[in-house]
Amino acid sequence: MMARARQPVRTPEAPAAGSARRAPAGPYARLRRHGRRFLPLLVLLLLAQMAVAMVTSAVRQTPTIDEPVYVATATDYLHEHRLRYNPEHPPLGKLLIAAGVAVADPHYDPSYTGTQGAVGRHLLYESGNDPWRLMLWARLPVIALTLLCGLVVFAFARDLAGAAGGAAALALYAFSPDVIAHGSLATLDLPAAGFVLTSVWLVWRARRRPVRYLPLAGAAAGAAVATKMSTLPAVPVLMALAAVSVVAAERSGPVSWWPRSVSGPVGGRLRQVPAALVGAVVVAVVALVVVWVTYAAVDPRLRFSPAEPVPAVAGLRGRLVDLLPVPPAYRAGMRVQFGLEDHPWQGFLFGHLYTGSLWYYLPAALLVKTPLGLLVLGVAGAVAVTARHRLRPAAPYVLVPPTVLLAAAMTGSRDFGTRYALFVPVFLAVAAACLVPCGWRGSRLLAGALVMFTAVSSLRAFPYYLPYANEAFGGPAHTHRLLHDSNVDWGQDLGRLADRLRERYPGERVWLVYKGSGVPSYYGIRAADPRTVPPERVHGLLVVSDSAVAKARGGFAELIASSRPVGEVGHSISLYRR
Repeated sequence: MMARARQPVRTPEAPAAGSARRAPAGPYARLRRHGRRFLPLLVLLLLAQMAVAMVTSAVRQTPTIDEPVYVATATDYLHEHRLRYNPEHPPLGKLLIAAGVAVADPHYDPSYTGTQGAVGRHLLYESGNDPWRLMLWARLPVIALTLLCGLVVFAFARDLAGAAGGAAALALYAFSPDVIAHGSLATLDLPAAGFVLTSVWLVWRARRRPVRYLPLAGAAAGAAVATKMSTLPAVPVLMALAAVSVVAAERSGPVSWWPRSVSGPVGGRLRQVPAALVGAVVVAVVALVVVWVTYAAVDPRLRFSPAEPVPAVAGLRGRLVDLLPVPPAYRAGMRVQFGLEDHPWQGFLFGHLYTGSLWYYLPAALLVKTPLGLLVLGVAGAVAVTARHRLRPAAPYVLVPPTVLLAAAMTGSRDFGTRYALFVPVFLAVAAACLVPCGWRGSRLLAGALVMFTAVSSLRAFPYYLPYANEAFGGPAHTHRLLHDSNVDWGQDLGRLADRLRERYPGERVWLVYKGSGVPSYYGIRAADPRTVPPERVHGLLVVSDSAVAKARGGFAELIASSRPVGEVGHSISLYRR
């Protein structure tokens, strides 16, 4: 009992210190008992509404810019078992997408040559396949994984803050517009964030049973690294947290994997160092094994024949890449990523178009895209987890991994959207749960009110989650004035545009500037590019993707300014009359 008392935060293996005492009688105790019975139903309802929101989005949205590449690569994995396309991202996330592609069973021409983007368009629009059906099946596995990640959010928060905290965290996660938006797409950002969260939760659980949970944590870390290379900075953090967990376990009772040749307090302290090193190594080795197994699942011989040239990387970065004990295709993908980082991309923040990157872009974009209730509760929970003695052991697990990943993401050159920091709202939901048991006056009432506010804000955005902005920045209708690309307009509303043109503007001359991977003619849109003719010849309906509006300069900007706004589609495409 004394060993359990030293663990200040609840886990399933270590209930609160006061739980051994008789529970108080009366109406409140009966209410708590009934609440425990209804908890599974509440979890089911929250995940069910999230599933409805994601499936609704998946059914209505046309392919975003990145999805055709991932779907074509997944199809190539299934049919040809080769590592050829999209080396900049490891295979695991695309193998997940391949599970849905296998059900759709599209016709695929492996002899088609071209860039990975061209192969994606050919698969969707030129091979006799139904892109609506194929994209839905490709998205369903990611939707399922997003829901499973919700269970991890609930379990992690429940371990830290009890059932009420777990329910609050799950509600914040299930109503997060960014999570819903990217969890309904055949992309890699949400799976990577989910695997990172799972690894952190398992490392936290290793404080009680390291022999059971550290290998699982390593597997989850390997899954993250085998999905997106941007999660690599989390690996040393997870190794350090694994060492901390082993030390905590040693203090509660010697870890079974280390010999007990030395006894007593001094011996216990001597055992902690090698035991902690063993824990860190276990996480790293298992993660590395998962990466190799993932590549071998595509091609057991690990051949790599890239469809596009792989840039050379010189200097320290190149030497570090060569030293990594990963498959050759993984190292080539890192070189591609470094080549992309060296490109001078354009960004757009708060109405300002710029070339290069801004170090504060992601924090600013997260302020716009995260519900106010989640922001307030997440920050308050972060304060609670560091200020309250009972919660403080959890602080490194809840706060350090997302902080390190965000700091690494802020050094990137591609200011394209909060999808590069999708782990932030996920971890914020877990941190928010720590406000519930902190004992501050009114904390539970405040948490409940902010959870409800987040839910209402999310429901008001339905079904347009991708262009979401919170109320402080005017809501989804104003996001395009502040941000661009995957924050607002990722090519997802081409189908909705086709419906609008048929319903309200039949037979009209249409001029279109579309930013996306979809093919407008497939959806029945007959339009010309206004940038290819003199401005005086552009008459009729001018349709422009909001990302193109944000980047408009020169004659194209004057063309938009001289046109009259007449509507919008999905808060991502603007319609003008000339």
